[in-house]
Amino acid sequence: MTTSTSTPDGDLGSQLRDALRSTDPALSRFNPLRRILAHDDFNSGLHGWVELGGNYNGRGDYDSLDRHFRDFRPPQLSSCDFFDVGTHGAMSGTYALKLATRPHPGHTATAIRRLTMSGRGLLQIEAYLAYKAEATVGPDAVDGFGDMAWDGNQHPSEAQFGAFTVATDLCGDGGLRYHTVARYQNADAEGRMRRQWMYPVVPEPTPREHYEGKVDHPYAADFTAPNPEDWRAYGDPQELCMNEVPTKVNWHYLRWVIDTDARRNVELQLNDRTMDWSHVPVPPYEERYGSLENLLNFYFSVRTLSGQRNFLYLDSVVISADW
Repeated sequence: MTTSTSTPDGDLGSQLRDALRSTDPALSRFNPLRRILAHDDFNSGLHGWVELGGNYNGRGDYDSLDRHFRDFRPPQLSSCDFFDVGTHGAMSGTYALKLATRPHPGHTATAIRRLTMSGRGLLQIEAYLAYKAEATVGPDAVDGFGDMAWDGNQHPSEAQFGAFTVATDLCGDGGLRYHTVARYQNADAEGRMRRQWMYPVVPEPTPREHYEGKVDHPYAADFTAPNPEDWRAYGDPQELCMNEVPTKVNWHYLRWVIDTDARRNVELQLNDRTMDWSHVPVPPYEERYGSLENLLNFYFSVRTLSGQRNFLYLDSVVISADW
């Protein structure tokens, strides 16, 4: 079932907004809600997308950070350079936002955008994204991994890409904190192709829970939900366009809608597939949090499971609301 978030045709204001947006090459490829909170075109900078860093104590001691939060690596501007095609460039212009993992199984790279909520209701993030495992050349490079062996069409790097995630960190109404999370699990650690949308059924472990001695996760643990048993598959697998080799870049359209009034998911779209996510659970934290009233954070992450460096590229991002 598809959940509509469009404005009725009789809304003159909506028609005018659509007409004006259709004349703008940068915005006409998006379908934002009434109020655009952010339009981040990475040709002009990072626009506030930074590494998701952990919390540290009053002295700034590095050891006070959670171990699994210490090395996410910051996002960077990239012209998408590859050994064979040179400078690829973004979908539009030169630069994309690049998230790059270390070559370590389980390592995650993150980019987070920090805002606050001036209302409650529908909230949407759209992006054009591409994902890749690092291209390797030479005698040490493998010609097969997991389910993928080079056959002139398929390439082992496709099975070396683990997952990308889009998620929120939200808090309001007296410290009630929760996350909405959508993950595309491309392959597992052994390179078995999953191509599966996933969601967690528990909230993320927090630095306060670590401080209180409730959790202590190792380096490269899955910070969103460390226990694999806490993840659930959504729907049927969806095959994306990796395009044969790791140096061809094809951009995918992502649109994700949540409802901050009802504290629930609404729908998720990736290219031509729109999915009703209204029944996907959004578990809140049992305890209230301070210092976070009206918190509105979006983040993207990319996680390698194979140990091959994994990359997530974002051409541009639009965050909009119906407030």
